[in-house]
Amino acid sequence: MKRIFTLGVILCAALTGFSQTDTTVSPKTEEPDTIHVGGMIIIRRHDGGKEIITNKNEKDVTHRRYSKPSNISTNWLIFDIGFSNYNDQTDYKSQGTQDFAPGSNEETMGINTWKSRNINIWFFMQKLNMIQHIVNLKYGLGLELNNYFYDDKRVKFSKNPTVITLDSAYGHLHKNKLSVDYITIPLMINFNFTPGHGRGFGISAGVSAGLRYSSRQKIKDDEKFKLHDDFSLRDWKISYVGEILLGPVKLYGSYAIESMWEKGLDQIPYTVGIRLANW
Repeated sequence: MKRIFTLGVILCAALTGFSQTDTTVSPKTEEPDTIHVGGMIIIRRHDGGKEIITNKNEKDVTHRRYSKPSNISTNWLIFDIGFSNYNDQTDYKSQGTQDFAPGSNEETMGINTWKSRNINIWFFMQKLNMIQHIVNLKYGLGLELNNYFYDDKRVKFSKNPTVITLDSAYGHLHKNKLSVDYITIPLMINFNFTPGHGRGFGISAGVSAGLRYSSRQKIKDDEKFKLHDDFSLRDWKISYVGEILLGPVKLYGSYAIESMWEKGLDQIPYTVGIRLANW
């Protein structure tokens, strides 16, 4: 009888233990705040974002999610593809110009617009929030690569000292171009009219400072030939820069504040093209 009583007590204790709530279960996470405004329900999430539920009727419920933008956002490896050109304001009748480029004129120094390319490779660009993510500071670091293809293939560069002449032996060349490359830092004020959206609409404007690290004339006939020199080009290029953001389409442009030459020629370089970037 004692054994049966003892066994009954053990079974009752076991059943009581199974009926109790498991205290190892984690407590529920904190519920988000809910606000009712007219036909809308605004749910504030604890990660800083929010969800808006528009409830026009019981059968029509629309969800829209908004992410809180970061105060600093970074865009890595941006590519620009466009055209290089220059505004030629040279006085070809002046003695200084004829000493530097004897026999030259506006036609001989003209370039092929459609072949003269601009390729920019930006290692990164950052956007720093200044006012409600609408006004931002935008800056970066990259390389500007400019190629100027001469219409008159007789243009010949000589160095020590630099002289630009017209060589009839160059007339049959397939290609004759001047390449000038810079490492550049742009600094712009960005106005984003659609903050919080990846493909927004806005504009940016500012300045850039570029340090020339390479310049060369490249000619091509049956073989290729490159002549590297500074060619009396300025070491620095300071430019006005800007961009237009039209959703997935982004356009850029730049215009230097002075001639790219230290002497002889007064040619102010500019670029325009399409920017391949996330924002």
